[in-house]
Amino acid sequence: MMVPSQAADSAAHPDGLEDRLRRFATIWSRAIYPATATSLTRPEFEQYLLPLARELNEALHARHFDPSPAHTVGTALVAAHCTDPDALSSTLGVVDSYLVLYCGAEELAAEESRARCARLQHSVAAGFAQALRERTLGEQEAIARSALAARSEAEDALHATEVRFRAVFEGAAIGIGIADLEGRVLEVNDTLTQMFGGLEHHVRGRNVREWVHPEDSPHVWRMHRELVRGEREHFRIEKAFYRNDSTVLWTNLTVSLLRDADGVPQFQLALMEDTTERRLLNLRLRYEATHDALTGLPNRTLFFERLDKTLAATDEPRFGLCYLDLDGFKAINDSLGHSSGDRLLVEVADRLQSCATAPGEMVARIGGDEFVALTTGHRTQGEVSDLASRILGALATPIRLDGREFTVRGSIGIVEGPAAGRSAAEVLRSADITMYRAKAAGGNRFELADPEADARAITRHGLTTALPAALERGEFFIEYQPLVHLDDGTVHGAEALVRWHHPQHGVLGPDRFIPLAEHTGLIVPLGRWVLEQSVRQAMTWQQELPEGAFGGQLRVNVNLSPAQLHHPGLVADTVEVLERVGLPPSALCLEVTESALIGADEDLLKPLRQLAEMGVHIALDDFGTGYSNLANLRRLPVSVLKLDRSFTQGMQQHPADPIDIKIIEGIVSLAHSLELAVTVEGVETGAQAEHLRRLGCDTGQGWYYARPGPPEQLHTLSLVDAS
Repeated sequence: MMVPSQAADSAAHPDGLEDRLRRFATIWSRAIYPATATSLTRPEFEQYLLPLARELNEALHARHFDPSPAHTVGTALVAAHCTDPDALSSTLGVVDSYLVLYCGAEELAAEESRARCARLQHSVAAGFAQALRERTLGEQEAIARSALAARSEAEDALHATEVRFRAVFEGAAIGIGIADLEGRVLEVNDTLTQMFGGLEHHVRGRNVREWVHPEDSPHVWRMHRELVRGEREHFRIEKAFYRNDSTVLWTNLTVSLLRDADGVPQFQLALMEDTTERRLLNLRLRYEATHDALTGLPNRTLFFERLDKTLAATDEPRFGLCYLDLDGFKAINDSLGHSSGDRLLVEVADRLQSCATAPGEMVARIGGDEFVALTTGHRTQGEVSDLASRILGALATPIRLDGREFTVRGSIGIVEGPAAGRSAAEVLRSADITMYRAKAAGGNRFELADPEADARAITRHGLTTALPAALERGEFFIEYQPLVHLDDGTVHGAEALVRWHHPQHGVLGPDRFIPLAEHTGLIVPLGRWVLEQSVRQAMTWQQELPEGAFGGQLRVNVNLSPAQLHHPGLVADTVEVLERVGLPPSALCLEVTESALIGADEDLLKPLRQLAEMGVHIALDDFGTGYSNLANLRRLPVSVLKLDRSFTQGMQQHPADPIDIKIIEGIVSLAHSLELAVTVEGVETGAQAEHLRRLGCDTGQGWYYARPGPPEQLHTLSLVDAS
């Protein structure tokens, strides 16, 4: 309904009528606004009523009275969603009370005004009722049409759903079956039929409880009972079924409960995915992952699984483990080739397997020529030794390869005891250490684990792994033991002796780590460091000591290991250090053990000759402990013989051992005839020193003079006893 403009209203209703109409509209809106469902605000609704008030006013004052415009007012109220009965009664009350009051005219008698007002109220009510009825009918018709359309859509949707269900049911790639709550199979799709062999009567009509399988876990049927009782909506599990031909079908099975509209359980729906091929593939992959491809024995992975399970058992079992390493297999492999070596390993594996056939016994290959045998039970103390003996006995029979017979030997380390409190890594490490003890004892034998020997081996291993970082961190230092002239007691020089200040084990002597450094190859950089530090210290002595002190130039003795002797950079490194520091070559003496030069060829002696020609002294250390020919001394580039302390021990007592005296006298005479100086190690008493001086030995070192110590002790060394 169009609302005239404010200007037009003022022109059409002069003399303050417009203000009275506005007051009438305000009262009207206050009366019925709370009962409306309109979306208009209160001011907007008041503006909506203002044109309706004008229509009522115009109808009231028309020359020829016609109440029909009031009919339109009633219709307009319904159009504005003023459909509540209170809205109509309030409107009629406002018209009755205020229309004549605000809009009455003098030309109409009071009775005529009230009569016209009453008829206008009736017309408003009639218009309101008609509009409301038409609106209600329209809404009901719309609802009916919607209901009819919805029913049609529901029927179409139901049909489409049934079609889709049938398509899914019949064409699904997984097996689908429906059974009642008693377990009778009512319907199955073709995929499920094919999974069970292809004949429908093998599946339809059967009861699901007939498909119990020995590998069913107990909770499978417990969950099924809960489902048919309505206590569970679904469950999923891996389950095996027997087909009619007794083959096994493995499935991923999902069972769901179907309820009616009231929620009462009605059917059970099963979805089956055939996983038989996948399971077989997984089993094959599992076998390949846990068995050795060459011998077919369990591999390291499966062995550790078995050992971990044994050690984790709670019933306090005992176990015995044999760790076998074949002696000399590398030589066989290198001489015959890897193919023959593989065939030998297969034969060894077969023999080992024949030795471990009792319950609780297993054999595994865990490395190239390394095997383990495990036995468990309550009497493994004797059984594991018997098992080791059977293994060595089985290996004793020669193996024939390519027309030749080979006798295979083995070294076995045995670990036996209660399983509790031990890890698989600890057990295998102990067995490995013990196996190497058996190998070091000659092989073809077994040894029992010894905790103390294990601890020593573990310490050695820890020291070996810590060596490289120790050199980088500066944990090594050098002590010096003086070399003393036996004739006058003056200091001739000092031998450099390296020490390791270990963070956990304290100060370690060279016997604890030099063999490890030689084994790992670290002896070369360590020896280079000792050489440089010793040369620097000798230079410091030359600069700090007064001229002529201690009988002239001090010499520093540095030990060379066999690995350093074979290193191609020996000469170049030595020359570079001497030149950089500025120490004369004659102030350096390199000590080489007698055993390192036994049988040495000219290539090995060449670097020593080059150093000797430069003026560096070469000492033959630990002389007398090897089996070198004394005549070979003539071809060695040495200038000093250092007698081992074993020759002088007999001189610590009085009287001295005459045989020792004769031997030393002969060695000294031979050395001097070859123009070699003689130094004696291990001088611990004055009597020793005196005997050695009389026998013609040139220098000595030992605790009698001074223990190894810091370089500063040469400054303060007292030679009162020596002189």
